[in-house]
Amino acid sequence: MALIEGDSYHPPANIEKMSSGHPLTDEDRRPWLETLAGLVADQRAAGRTAVLACSALRRAYRDILRGDIPPDEVFFVHLHADFDVLDARMRARDHFMPPALLQSQFDTLEPLEPDETGVLVDVALSVDEVMDQVREAIDNWRSARG
Repeated sequence: MALIEGDSYHPPANIEKMSSGHPLTDEDRRPWLETLAGLVADQRAAGRTAVLACSALRRAYRDILRGDIPPDEVFFVHLHADFDVLDARMRARDHFMPPALLQSQFDTLEPLEPDETGVLVDVALSVDEVMDQVREAIDNWRSARG
């Protein structure tokens, strides 16, 4: 299984834009999302499972990431918490996206739609509880698929 950390693939222009306090536009994100989709597709073509960690905030972004992969073969984990929880965590880390941009992320967010297979997990819980919920949801999804 491959773990792909989406932030590692942002082009320098995106990092510079976010670092200076400006949210990315759909046009800024498109090449980055297409790169990530290609990485996932490469893993799939090689017969490997990929876990992609990224901010797939909108349905259109998730559609790009899915690419040609059938919808029933993709499982989204929407990690969620209240604004204050995420703001505190962002202030405690060293990252190119400043906490001032968090509101723009909330403003852009489109929850998973009924035809998008996935789970919503509250990350205000402990890491162990979050991982247990994610594992259980994925196991249930795999079992239901046969």
